[in-house]
Amino acid sequence: MQKVVAGAMVSAVAVFAGHATAEPVKFEYWYGLSGHLGDVVQQTCDRFNASQDEFEIVCVGQDGYANAVQNTIAAFRADQHPTVVQAYDAGTADLMMSGEFYPAYKLMEDFNVDVDWDNYFPGIADYYASSKGEMFSMPFNSSTPVMYFNEEKLAAAGVETPPATWEAFDGMLHQLAGAGEECPFAYAPSTWIDLEQFSMAHNVPIATQNNGYDGLDAELVYNTTLHVKHMENIKGWIDDGLAEIRTNQSGLNARDSFAAGQCAIYFGSIASHATVHAQAADGLQWDVAMIPIYEGTERHNTVVGGASLWVLSGKESDEYRGAAAYLQFLATPESEEFWSSNTGYIPVTKTGFANLESKGFYNDAPYQGREIALQSLTYTEPGPLTRGIRLGGFIQIRQEWVNEVQAALIGKKSMQEALDTAAERGNTVLRKFERTYRGKQLP
Repeated sequence: MQKVVAGAMVSAVAVFAGHATAEPVKFEYWYGLSGHLGDVVQQTCDRFNASQDEFEIVCVGQDGYANAVQNTIAAFRADQHPTVVQAYDAGTADLMMSGEFYPAYKLMEDFNVDVDWDNYFPGIADYYASSKGEMFSMPFNSSTPVMYFNEEKLAAAGVETPPATWEAFDGMLHQLAGAGEECPFAYAPSTWIDLEQFSMAHNVPIATQNNGYDGLDAELVYNTTLHVKHMENIKGWIDDGLAEIRTNQSGLNARDSFAAGQCAIYFGSIASHATVHAQAADGLQWDVAMIPIYEGTERHNTVVGGASLWVLSGKESDEYRGAAAYLQFLATPESEEFWSSNTGYIPVTKTGFANLESKGFYNDAPYQGREIALQSLTYTEPGPLTRGIRLGGFIQIRQEWVNEVQAALIGKKSMQEALDTAAERGNTVLRKFERTYRGKQLP
């Protein structure tokens, strides 16, 4: 057996030599990213196909994460599903419990690819691994949120450094407004940032049973934690004119409002770093920082967002060999560098990150600042409440939160009422999921 360690400087198809056929083995990969990021996914497929002649990966965009998951479920019923699908973090528990996948660790083991799974950052790996630490899907496009800030606007308001606490953030918003800033904070409701990552950074639960990892009987409790105060503060900033809701429905979204120089602050994924740089107004001076925490609390690690690659059941052995070769190809430092250079996503392996650091990747624009995401992900070792979320039906649970928070922000109800209702509806989703898999346990 030829040993190939993910993240090592190796030929991405070495272990598959000797199986060449006249016609390459075709297999499909459905991905959810669209726009520029979707184009880069397609480039990874083209690069893989050009690197060898035994396999041909056919990559098909699904125009959104939700579409990728929903279309795959529909295709399964017709036995027309792809070999590989890019599924976002919120669908992890659903896919795990479905059983309709070929675990990544088992796939690589079966096809003699020796992967150093410890090379993956824990804040990334824990989200996609079983309770035994077995990686079920392959981390791919990984991110975490950061605070984007306009350096010139902050300096003009007398703010010397970006705020590390939410109390300082509140003070900064008042300083910006006092200096005549019309849009201190561009805000868009985001369960991923406002609920999930906020809770991780503060080490507070989103649900019982350690956010679902310890049992299907988990119940949402975010309507009883520090999260309530935070959302009430956000509503207060909006009511006081210190923040503006900026979504696609209101015109320029929060990211584009920031890039255009209209607003001083916005919170977004580090994956948006490349887009902000590309869209930034002439002369815009900006940077990123870790999301703030409240005074009197201890900062903890944030967790991964984005998606991983799942190899699905019901395919032929040759297609699985191709899938293993593609996953191996993506795990090389060369591929991680290509992906990070052409997107805002971060390397998923320690070796990949070290490779970029050794080249001075983060020293200058347009990449300077992206290392902040790794600092946030690795700020502490993941604990029971900061390793991720393992809740069934979480896609719907997220939507219930968004619907209710939006109602509160426009004054239809109090924020506490909104979060109580969202948690109640989310718990209904959890109970349905629990009944579906009655008698079974999370892996």
